[in-house]
Amino acid sequence: MKINTTDFTYCTNIYAGESWADHFSALKGDFPTIKNDLSPEAPMGIGLRLSNIASIAILEAENLQLFKQWLHDNDAYVFTMNGFPYGGFHDTIVKDQVHAPDWTTENRLAYTLRLFNILAGLLPPGMEGGISTSPLSYRYWFNEAEEISEAKKVATQNILKVAEELYLMKLTKGVTMHLDIEPEPDGILETGSEFIAWFETVLLPAGILYFQNQFELNATEAEEVIKEHIRLCYDVCHFAIGYESHEEVINILAQKGIKVGKIQLSAALKGSFDAEGRNKQDILTAFSYFNEPTYLHQVVARNSDGSLVRYPDLPAALAAQDYAEEWRAHFHVPVFLESFGVLQSTQDDIVKVLELQAQKNFTQHLEVETYTWGVLPGELKLPLTQSIIRELNWVKHILSH
Repeated sequence: MKINTTDFTYCTNIYAGESWADHFSALKGDFPTIKNDLSPEAPMGIGLRLSNIASIAILEAENLQLFKQWLHDNDAYVFTMNGFPYGGFHDTIVKDQVHAPDWTTENRLAYTLRLFNILAGLLPPGMEGGISTSPLSYRYWFNEAEEISEAKKVATQNILKVAEELYLMKLTKGVTMHLDIEPEPDGILETGSEFIAWFETVLLPAGILYFQNQFELNATEAEEVIKEHIRLCYDVCHFAIGYESHEEVINILAQKGIKVGKIQLSAALKGSFDAEGRNKQDILTAFSYFNEPTYLHQVVARNSDGSLVRYPDLPAALAAQDYAEEWRAHFHVPVFLESFGVLQSTQDDIVKVLELQAQKNFTQHLEVETYTWGVLPGELKLPLTQSIIRELNWVKHILSH
């Protein structure tokens, strides 16, 4: 469905099925009810997540054609995909393996190119498509700064191979698609400033040479190609965890001509400690209820002087007992909930980004991405279909006021 000119939906990484058969079954079970509530008269988009094995299976036999027919029959379309998690994402320990294989590998490149070939076959005529992906790799897999620098170079060359394929698809098929890099805590690209620095000092110099050599473009033309096909995935949860100024980041991106391919809407957890530490134990106890073993739940603590302390996972933060001034934890909680007892969500950050989108219209793709329903504390586990509807209606309400 569209809100103004923006395509808006939810990401299907909430579904546990890793095979195409299981994933399609979940979609067929939930989507018609969701669409009937949110967009009964108009087409509604889907943010499709396919694991590596599902991306292979959907191209076998008549699976893709059957899916296209189902989309047609249900007045649905796919405009964005989540290409970050490659393997199992539910009912297994994911943790740092969400980054595997990373962008230094041929497996990540092949998987992403396959997803773009699938998306090219699903996109409605005249609509641009995007696929979000990992922030190159996981920084703690590398011991030295030189290793991270080398990983950036190798990853960038693989990303440029994707840009080349997207450039050729635009020339031959007239379809515009973009790879949307998603900074996240402890990724090699963790913050907006790190993404911008990589884009300007690594991607553009390497990319301009790449496209000059491959296609005899001049520097200006090559830069335009890169900026068209490599964009930022603005995950509000991740930017909120780092206490980043959304307006500042979005303004800098606009000044530099770097596009935002997609906004992912999700909320993080936060807790504020009083100056005397009287509520310290209550806050720590509340965070401990969210300490589950499936995903990484990085914590960024902000001290009274504004300095930040980063913990690679919630157990490390809880063990440190360093209560600082505020904690923010990487846990995608429902966007419509503002508080969780003594804890709050970063819902205000979502409202701010949606206000900026309404003012600046800086992206065409908007996707709610709350994928942790299965690992939420028991009292927060609501029926999935109704929870999705509630989230999407909450966003629609914010955008319309």
